[in-house]
Amino acid sequence: MLDLKTINSVLGEFADRGITKETMVDAIEAAMATAYKKEYGKRGQIVRAKLNMDTGTVSFEQVKTVVDETLVRFPEEGEDELSEPEHRERLREEETPEGELPRFDPEKHILLADARRIKRDAAVGGELVFPLEPQEDFGRIAAQTAKQVVIQKIREAEKLSILDEFGHKKGEIVSGVVQRVERGAIFIDLGRATGIIPYEEQIPGERYRMGERIRAYLYAVDEGFRGVYLRLSRAHPQFLVKLFNLEAPELAAGSVVVKALAREAGSRTKIAVVSIDPHVDPVGSLVGQRGVRVSTVMSELGGERIDIIEWSDTVGDFIKESLSPASVLSVKLDEREHRATVTVSEDQQSLAIGRGGQNVRLAAKLTGWNIDIISSEGESVAQTSEEGVEIAPENPAEAAGVMPTESAEIVTEEKTEKTVLPAEEELTILPASDETAADKEEDRDKAKDEN
Repeated sequence: MLDLKTINSVLGEFADRGITKETMVDAIEAAMATAYKKEYGKRGQIVRAKLNMDTGTVSFEQVKTVVDETLVRFPEEGEDELSEPEHRERLREEETPEGELPRFDPEKHILLADARRIKRDAAVGGELVFPLEPQEDFGRIAAQTAKQVVIQKIREAEKLSILDEFGHKKGEIVSGVVQRVERGAIFIDLGRATGIIPYEEQIPGERYRMGERIRAYLYAVDEGFRGVYLRLSRAHPQFLVKLFNLEAPELAAGSVVVKALAREAGSRTKIAVVSIDPHVDPVGSLVGQRGVRVSTVMSELGGERIDIIEWSDTVGDFIKESLSPASVLSVKLDEREHRATVTVSEDQQSLAIGRGGQNVRLAAKLTGWNIDIISSEGESVAQTSEEGVEIAPENPAEAAGVMPTESAEIVTEEKTEKTVLPAEEELTILPASDETAADKEEDRDKAKDEN
């Protein structure tokens, strides 16, 4: 007889971990059946245990499957004379080949004719249950085996519970606490499970401390041998979209739709949006009043720059918008090469290309077109391809958004002229006593005149 008070207490604790009462009862019954078979059972015997939650008693029963001559094969002459280890090995070898019938075992099989003597409506494939003598005294090995069965069942139940909980959260933002950083990967405590942010899914330049609360995008839920693996990301493009979902009700409600997105995590992102409702401004919805919405998202991403543009069905207009904040003079499309030639004025070349070609590179990813930037005189300034961005060598410093060298030298000279003092011989330094002596001599002359 089992202690029902202890069992109910344990069941309550596991219920808090998402494991149901039925699952725990099944685990206890499976453990008791395993222990019984280990201590008192016979080879091939199928034993079941039934726990009565009202009395705490456990009853045991043997289960036999009803078969006929077409479902099993009978042992050959002399096969039963094999020793126990040899017989077990023979059974193991016979179970592996496919297409062969299982060997008839009287401990787990019963022929249809015999079954109908016990139960008239017995049918092939059915089961007959035979009660076994109850036992309460189990050996140490049997008890240890039962313990292992319970632990295994609990782990399986926890795994299924975690899969069910986080399977519904896949594709959403989850919040947790930094547990540790190991070999570049960040382990996040999510409560009932641990998530991992691989190095390649982190935002470059971010640093994480133990105990710090962090939010990330759950992009994969994998079932492994040791448990459930939750793959998180802060560099995933959808992480940015989900952050905007939290800040912009129009986007969460579906009035505004994200049509395209190009992101270089930690540096810059371009996002194209369109409004389903003609009364809703798609760009203004994401920017927010005085830019509060986009500023909140940028803060979460460590100051990452975000360009929000309005998506257009017209490819030329969309490419113009994608090169924002640069102003574009004209766009010429080559459908066969899937390439767009964009003309910009000289003062807009730096903005169109961006630092290191980032602006035009993100615009090409956003639109899906290779973009060539030329000056108003027709000279090539930058070209995009699958390999990257090729910037014309005539003025690479300007294309990268860096101040020319000449300007830097002029500034330095100006500062130097302001800080260098004149030569010492050109300075006229008067001692403090000279002024005092002149005053005294003038006072004497006034006194003589008065006398």
